[in-house]
Amino acid sequence: KFAAKKSKASAKAGTQTYQWDIMKSSGIGDSEIPPFADPYHWLDYFPPLAKRDVAAMGCQVDWRRSFITTDHNPFYDAFVRWQFNTLKKIGKVIKAKRMAVYSPLDGQPCADHDRASGEGVGPQEYVLIKMRVYDECLVGELAPLAGKNVFLAAATLRPETMYGQTNCWILPDGDYGAFEMANGDVMVMCDRAARNLSYQERTKAEGDTGKILSFKGAALIGCAVKSPLAILEKIYCLPMLTILMGKGTGVVTSVPSDSPDDFMALSDLKAKKALREKFGVLDEWVLPFDVVPCVRIPEFGDACAPIVCEQLKIQSQNDKAKLEEAKHRTYLKGFTDGVMLRGVYEGEPVKIVKPKIRDLMLESGDAIVYSEPEKQVMSRSGDECVVALTDQWYLEYGEEGWREKAEKCLAGMRTYHDEARKAFEHTLGWLRQWACSRAFGLGTRVPWDEQFLIESLSDSTIYMAYYTVAHLLQGGDMYGSARPSVEPSAMTDEVWDAVFLGVPLPAGSDFPKELLKEMKTEFEFWYPFDLRVSGKDLIQNHLTFSIYNHVALWAEDESKWPRGFRTNGHLLLNNEKMSKSTGNFKTLKAAIEAYSSDAMRFALADAGDTIEDANFVDDTANAAILRLTKELAWIEEMLALAAAGKLRTGPSDQTFGDRVFANAMNHAIKSTEEHYENMMFREALKCGYYDLQSARDAYRLQCGGLGEEGNMHAELVKRFIEVSTLLLAPFCPHTCEHVWGALLGKPGTVTKAGFPTYVEPDKALMAAARYLDDLVSSIRKGVAKATAPPKKKGAGPPPPIKTCDAAHVFVAEKFGGWQEVCLGILAEKYDASANAFPPVNEVLDAVKASELSKDANFKNVMKMVMPFIKFKQDEAKAVGEDALSVRLIFDEAGVLNENAAFIAKACGLKAFAVFSSAGDALDGAAAESVAAATSGGVKVDAATPGAP
Repeated sequence: KFAAKKSKASAKAGTQTYQWDIMKSSGIGDSEIPPFADPYHWLDYFPPLAKRDVAAMGCQVDWRRSFITTDHNPFYDAFVRWQFNTLKKIGKVIKAKRMAVYSPLDGQPCADHDRASGEGVGPQEYVLIKMRVYDECLVGELAPLAGKNVFLAAATLRPETMYGQTNCWILPDGDYGAFEMANGDVMVMCDRAARNLSYQERTKAEGDTGKILSFKGAALIGCAVKSPLAILEKIYCLPMLTILMGKGTGVVTSVPSDSPDDFMALSDLKAKKALREKFGVLDEWVLPFDVVPCVRIPEFGDACAPIVCEQLKIQSQNDKAKLEEAKHRTYLKGFTDGVMLRGVYEGEPVKIVKPKIRDLMLESGDAIVYSEPEKQVMSRSGDECVVALTDQWYLEYGEEGWREKAEKCLAGMRTYHDEARKAFEHTLGWLRQWACSRAFGLGTRVPWDEQFLIESLSDSTIYMAYYTVAHLLQGGDMYGSARPSVEPSAMTDEVWDAVFLGVPLPAGSDFPKELLKEMKTEFEFWYPFDLRVSGKDLIQNHLTFSIYNHVALWAEDESKWPRGFRTNGHLLLNNEKMSKSTGNFKTLKAAIEAYSSDAMRFALADAGDTIEDANFVDDTANAAILRLTKELAWIEEMLALAAAGKLRTGPSDQTFGDRVFANAMNHAIKSTEEHYENMMFREALKCGYYDLQSARDAYRLQCGGLGEEGNMHAELVKRFIEVSTLLLAPFCPHTCEHVWGALLGKPGTVTKAGFPTYVEPDKALMAAARYLDDLVSSIRKGVAKATAPPKKKGAGPPPPIKTCDAAHVFVAEKFGGWQEVCLGILAEKYDASANAFPPVNEVLDAVKASELSKDANFKNVMKMVMPFIKFKQDEAKAVGEDALSVRLIFDEAGVLNENAAFIAKACGLKAFAVFSSAGDALDGAAAESVAAATSGGVKVDAATPGAP
């Protein structure tokens, strides 16, 4: 298990990386490495280091409940024995021979956690078609096979199409061999396939392929074979250059009626004499053979491959992209819609008779079952895995009644992302019997068959239950070597039944009653667990196993079933995979030393929220150091100014800026809490830090800066410091603890201070603030455009500098015309309880049926309707049905008048005035200003609410 890890490619090149090198690159000295030959040394060496680094990170962990999950911890060992004894007792564990991904070097099935590559890959079952080679072909290189029953072995997933075979494909320069099976038959295939087959009880000895001859594929070109089910009595081996020797057997059946690849390859050989001559193919092996229909698909007729190849205008077998599209169009339809044209099941649907035809061929001896890994799997010992028929213990995952309970459990769980839920549902759909035992390694022995160990993905599926009582049994020692209460031998199945299932202890039990009561109390308090956080790669095994095991052990008590799993991807470093070979690698300890714990945690929070891989960026961590340092300095400065009475006091809502800032803090608290609850930490950082910082900066700008009349309000500044500290504390606990205690002088710790409280944010005020920001930005752009110097022409004097000292803003009090009609329709269609609208077509139909349809300019109006409806629907979903009123949810003119001085200063103006687009001077200014603006070409009546 702890030998060198290497890929197949690196093994061929002789450049494998050994575990020794990996350890040295991790900072382990040469003298410290040899003891790792003992597997238990790993358990003693790394956990204390992990504990050290996690503590340095600032994580609050109840270390009393930590434990080692092998028989190295006798208490946990007893727990796992109880779990599996119980599963066996209720019929969830069976012993049988099943195909499993297997490491010949390790001599046992290779589960996901024992793999260097290929996690999640399972066995792929094929039907191995035995095509008998005619005796007259056993000459030349094949002469040593004369007198034997020789078969070309072709792996197929579509046995029902064997009626339509016209030839057999071989890779001319491929490496093939002849292998003697246990029954004396000789099978021709590639070495890799024979290696798999030798572990499936087909050869005379396990692992011995029985190879008797090696040769290139060219030796098989022109061989005549008799293929079972084929309508044609004799078909020939022909060359195909696209055969992949890493998949199947290297021998491929050819059904040009249903396979676009086969049809184009056969067409090429027929049409290209030079191609035939190149590989020594005689005309009589190819030209007489036409497509043999075997399956009718309503959409394509009796031969789908020629039809689709013609539709896509595929020119040759090298047109890979189009051939892939052709397969995509035909393959699934052949199964779902196809009807048999040949054989004993003629006229019956393919999807019904496919397994029957398979069984027919197996029973007649014309085919055998063959399995191989779906993709290459490398064990951690550097071995390429095979699929082996193994006699071992299996968990009956997939059993109908058990699966239904697992699906019910999942339906009631939080998965935090739709992708995760779909992955769980997919796994429950395909997961079947799982080999839960292995021959050697670390772990707990199978209680009733101690020659086997329970594999590592199966012995940790309900250890959340063990967390609840670990501290009572282990006394804070993760190895279980302390004995604070009872000996491990006292933890019998009956005791575990009493703790977790509520079964009374047998009469006369001497187990301490107080300890039992305490353990039951702990379990009942903590279960069911609300959340388990893990990697998304474990959805396909460990996490789904956890659901299965919980619903089996607590079948009658759904209140103990899991409530939530939050899964995530791996961690990228600067948008690349971490790799020691490239130098793009960083340990937790190194990151803390480089950036500090808080800055590192800040960058982790900013790394991503989805189920996909997160991206830790060095620049973000470095910037976090500066951000936190700068913020500490600002907080110290503000607290000093407040103490000196230099910040404004009195009512904290006397200005628009005060109200907006207080409201922004309430919004930040509410939004951040929601994101924390949903474990969306990047969004929590955005709302609780970045957005709140922006709100503070906007408030500071609106107040005009320090030292001026109307500067920031002391009470609001202090609340900002408290709120921002509490919101940031989960990410940066050390910094926030310093602010909370040393700077603010608060009692206790920030982690126990509780989440800040808030009043419901005022959506109208938020909309008004956004409106004001947008208007200031718009006026600034207008001023810049108005004062931009014209381009100088000729050699004359430069043009005079333009100035812009005043701005007149015209506002509309309400929506009118077609907009008013649309708002009325939206208000009528809006479902407030669901905060939703009907399909957009229904809304548009209502608009077309309204009085607007009588407008002579109706077509042009409709071009503007859709964007307006979309905008108002989005606004209503954000702020409620008030958005559908013909008036804004805030007083537009009032906001502008209250902030006139700020707008003028922010835009570099001497005067700022607000007018009604109807001609009323809302601020009392002379109506002549409106007339002047109108005469200057300004269309004041074009204003709409929110768009002056």
